[in-house]
Amino acid sequence: MSTPNNDPVDLENGAEAPRQQRSSLPSFLFITFVLFMLTSGRGDDVTLVRDQYLNGLNSLNRQLANYTAWLNGTTSNYSLPIADPNMMPLVDAFLNFGPELDPERGSYYSNMTGFWHGDLQAHNLTNLNTSEATSSWRHLSEQFMVSTNLTAIPDLLGSWNWTRSNRVSLSVGDKLVPFEHDGFNNKNVAIIHGKVDLSDPESSEELRLDFEGIHVLSTGAVYAHAESTGRGMDIRDLPALVPEKFRNDSARAVEIELAYRISKLQEKIESGSFDQESSETDESPKTKCSFKLFAQLEGSDVPKELMDELEGEIDEPTGITTVKSPEFSLDGVLLSQDCGILYEMKHALGVQWVLQQGLTAWNPTHRALRSQRLYRKITFYSGISTLVNLVLLALFRRQAAESSSAIGLSRVSRYTFLIQSLIDAISFIGHITLGILAEGRPSLSVLAPAGLACLLFVYEAQMAVLIGQIQAPEDAPASRPTPPPAPAPAPVPTPQQTGTVGDRAEGAPVPPPQEPPAPPPAPTLPERPSFWQFLWTHIRTDPAARLWTILSLSLMVVFRVVIALSLPLFFIGSLYSCMWLMQIYRSVRRSRSSGLSVEYLVGTTLGRLFFACYFLACPKNILDVEPRRWIYFVGLFMLAQVCIIFLQERVDPAFFLPKRMSPAQTYDYHPPLPLPDPEAPEQTLGDCAICMDAILVDPSLQRRSKSTDVKERPVLGRAGGILGKVGGARKSYSLAPCHHLFHTACLERWLAIKNICPQCRRPLPPL
Repeated sequence: MSTPNNDPVDLENGAEAPRQQRSSLPSFLFITFVLFMLTSGRGDDVTLVRDQYLNGLNSLNRQLANYTAWLNGTTSNYSLPIADPNMMPLVDAFLNFGPELDPERGSYYSNMTGFWHGDLQAHNLTNLNTSEATSSWRHLSEQFMVSTNLTAIPDLLGSWNWTRSNRVSLSVGDKLVPFEHDGFNNKNVAIIHGKVDLSDPESSEELRLDFEGIHVLSTGAVYAHAESTGRGMDIRDLPALVPEKFRNDSARAVEIELAYRISKLQEKIESGSFDQESSETDESPKTKCSFKLFAQLEGSDVPKELMDELEGEIDEPTGITTVKSPEFSLDGVLLSQDCGILYEMKHALGVQWVLQQGLTAWNPTHRALRSQRLYRKITFYSGISTLVNLVLLALFRRQAAESSSAIGLSRVSRYTFLIQSLIDAISFIGHITLGILAEGRPSLSVLAPAGLACLLFVYEAQMAVLIGQIQAPEDAPASRPTPPPAPAPAPVPTPQQTGTVGDRAEGAPVPPPQEPPAPPPAPTLPERPSFWQFLWTHIRTDPAARLWTILSLSLMVVFRVVIALSLPLFFIGSLYSCMWLMQIYRSVRRSRSSGLSVEYLVGTTLGRLFFACYFLACPKNILDVEPRRWIYFVGLFMLAQVCIIFLQERVDPAFFLPKRMSPAQTYDYHPPLPLPDPEAPEQTLGDCAICMDAILVDPSLQRRSKSTDVKERPVLGRAGGILGKVGGARKSYSLAPCHHLFHTACLERWLAIKNICPQCRRPLPPL
């Protein structure tokens, strides 16, 4: 028996597809390189970015020179602005600034670095409601708004719905600026900067403000300016917000901070390490309102010495016993005079972070989580997520082994595994990002689920590519033979041409000689396609290249969006919702069940839902993500899909569709066959084309055939009642479309390896 070839075949319908060249590794690398160049080419912007940095450096140098001259009382172009005298009385009506506590009886936290979450209450100072109009601070707001240009407010506000915001998130970087002045070592002033995010409960958008401010450690008070992202602030104006008692110290701290920022900017320019991020890609709502931020830390009854010991132990653990950590909370006011808006922040809770490189500028990627409670939460989560990923990996490997044959791969959907690989890519990037944020002890534990997620991504992507190669004939366009050209019509003879030679001799006109046929036109070379046409044709015609292109584009989107920390949650919800839909669609379209085991379906679904429900349903997750109710509907929808796939396996792939919408039935390998002649010496249907053994007839049918009239010979394969409806259990014979007969067991084993007839090498549909 000759060895069958490997021509591309449609496994479901048995139709031979046109031969296609498989995609090679160089083609994939080439496509990836092209996509990378199209999406990441920023080399032309280096000169422009360097010029911007140089301009910024020159501006800071001028600011520092003028500011230092002003501090020393010499001639300067700078003068400290005068704060509105009506501002602080209005702020005092909403915020109680704390006093300087006795170090023996109480203290404040000295480091505010971390994330804060709290509730907001909005007050429109230009249009007070009934309760606000009768409040004790009404006259203070009226005096405060006297100098405001009311006609310019609509243009300054922008598109943000200010009255609907009810939640606030702050990311704060707190850096102590010690200095020595007049022989006194001052450690009471810190420079803070960060971001304020206002949340809209009816949408997923957030309004982001950048702020720069002063933190007075002895009173736990914060005084800051806040502007929309990209508008910029002059930190030299910060001392104008601070009480007179701490104004000189704040001014010295600002001078040191300016000098430090100049040195860091100079180092970046010399090394050429320019930040490629730009605020131009930020599509968040913008506003032209300028804000003042005032905040007050909640005091504690912990003595200053014990508080310093506690914070030192949290920063650098040594194992000693310390006092119990007091609550880390603050109250605040966010006030805009030019827009007439006042936000009251109530009891915002914070999660602390700690600086790792001395006086470096605030950046969340350079800090480690500070709270020991958060250490335990991250470690516990890492352990559970590692176990879940191990279970997912084991289930996948088992299912991949069960579906490793050509028939098994033809029954599953490649897009199901492609979607799962994207989910694991998001999980890998998310865990790696968390490991960077949790620099220190928790980072090692987070790397375990990240590594397993990366393995799952690689295996599932390879599985999707393998399935795509097996199912490639389904996507190949059907080749239609071109009809042969019609023969040219023969010329109709004229009467003169039909005459005989004798007639022409008697004076008939001689027909003119026929012109020789025109020479065929010279063959023209086909026009050489352009590079983009060639690339598009290659992606469109090669299934493997198309799959790798989709995977590469999806990964680029995932990396860009996740690293930017602005991944839309509906994208994750869409991936989860569509995970099993493509498998259901394929089973219905091909009239074949999926072949996926129940343990794989249920285990994979529950494992995926663990991560989604932890971050989107658990209110105390490690990232403090607000719960989303729609994740419950996503979970129910996924479980419903699993039930449908299970019923497709047990009942029918299209059981939920009307009969008129059900797809056509596949080829029947067990058609009714007439029984052999009862007088024949051997009661067989013939020899199996694989094992060459005889295909014996069921003895019960043999006895029946002997007792039946010859004119009514029974037909093998016809049954009535329940057996007729079900079609029999598993018949011993199988008749291929090419009319070759096999044992059913032999054909099953053969089709697990090859999908062509072992005798004539014609493509065979699945059994």
